[in-house]
Amino acid sequence: MTRPKMPNDYPVAPFKAPVPNALDSSILDELGSFGVDVDVSDVARADHGRDWWPLSIPDVAAGRVPHWPGAVVRPRSTAQVSKVVELASRYLIPITAQGGRSGVVGGAVAPDGGIALDLTGLDQVIGVDEQSGTVTVEAGVFGPDLEAHVRQLGWTVGHFPQSFELATVGGWIACRGAGQFSNRYGKIEDIVRSLTVVLSNGDIVHLGSGAPRQAVGPDLLQLFIGSEGALGVVTEATLVMQRRPDFERRAAYRFESFAAGLDACRAIFQRGARPAVLRLYDDIESRRNFEVDGCALIVLDEGDRLFVDAAMTIVDQECTDASALDVDLVEKWLAHRNDVGALAPLWTNGYVVDTIEVAGPWASLATMYQRVTGALASVPEMMVVSVHQSHAYSDGACLYFTFAGRPSGDVTDFYRTVWDLATNEVLTCGGALSHHHGVGHNRARFVTRALGTAFPILEGIKDVLDPNNVMNPGVLGLGHDPW
Repeated sequence: MTRPKMPNDYPVAPFKAPVPNALDSSILDELGSFGVDVDVSDVARADHGRDWWPLSIPDVAAGRVPHWPGAVVRPRSTAQVSKVVELASRYLIPITAQGGRSGVVGGAVAPDGGIALDLTGLDQVIGVDEQSGTVTVEAGVFGPDLEAHVRQLGWTVGHFPQSFELATVGGWIACRGAGQFSNRYGKIEDIVRSLTVVLSNGDIVHLGSGAPRQAVGPDLLQLFIGSEGALGVVTEATLVMQRRPDFERRAAYRFESFAAGLDACRAIFQRGARPAVLRLYDDIESRRNFEVDGCALIVLDEGDRLFVDAAMTIVDQECTDASALDVDLVEKWLAHRNDVGALAPLWTNGYVVDTIEVAGPWASLATMYQRVTGALASVPEMMVVSVHQSHAYSDGACLYFTFAGRPSGDVTDFYRTVWDLATNEVLTCGGALSHHHGVGHNRARFVTRALGTAFPILEGIKDVLDPNNVMNPGVLGLGHDPW
């Protein structure tokens, strides 16, 4: 496939500031001896010093480079990754694993003078075990390529994030991602069965037996899922598949209030139904996305007809207090669910726009919704704050807030203020700091509060696995002062 681009491109004219030197020539020569591609061009280095973190968009539009990595290195095998990582540790060079760089919290931003480790050359589907229903794949494979490979065999991985066309398997794993059909298929941590990981000293370790469950001490596999490259570099993964669905049903409803819609979603899941898509929108997003007054709920389920019919019957029973909407609203969502092109024009025209996805128990969600939206609406020059519920469980759900403002002053100050206020309310309500975007650099300053007395355990693991602190320093609040 044609590889995706960043949200916007640097101007054609030369970069405004002097370009810092690349890595020392002797180090570049040693990297080259490994058989990897080493790129020190200005364009490549500038481009790999960013990901889809929205805060970088105005810098790029103005020709400012947030970070200048010392080199972009493109391995094509786990063995080559091992050699590059060992070199980085030996020379104390920070190294950041990158895939499609579709993350929106700065987790794939390569630091100044570091190595941007571009893993998209690890692009092979290694094999499919159709009897067990698993697929083994390299970390640089993009979502559409993986899904096309397994679908022709009658399977699906079922992982469809909004960044589906932009992100790689390694990126899914690094940030503990969720697909839009996760109610049915699970988040990525539910899908992974084994990993191959390169540690900071170059050691190659294999985690997970491939069995569906095991009781062999703590789950070391899960230690690396969501570690954002701070503990090691994921190079291969075995993922569980599901039979490609052959039946589907859709529905849409209108609730008078967001709280009433949340109650219905809770009841559906606590009765055991798991519709693949169960998305509830507040009144602002319902008008914006569907031209509906009130709070729209769209539902889609797929799979074996017996299970789908049962789930959709439960959905209909729990939505008796709502009014039915045109089922075509589901198709409208499907047609636009992966649109990401509107962000850059807004930022380059002075608007500050972003999303904040969190999770919480059902008992706290209505309060969290009120407190977060209220806090953000009080920010001077805030234009709109809205929310939808995007992923549900028997005990809680993910709330996905969107905000837009047009500050007359410093953009970064406005952005930080909004994130500080929202995160404070979420954590006060007992919510999770992130549901599926991860921590990156944007959320790093909140990790100590989010983990509380457990944070020193994470620090200790980092010290053991990366004693030289070269693995993506700064993400997860580890190894560098938070942004």
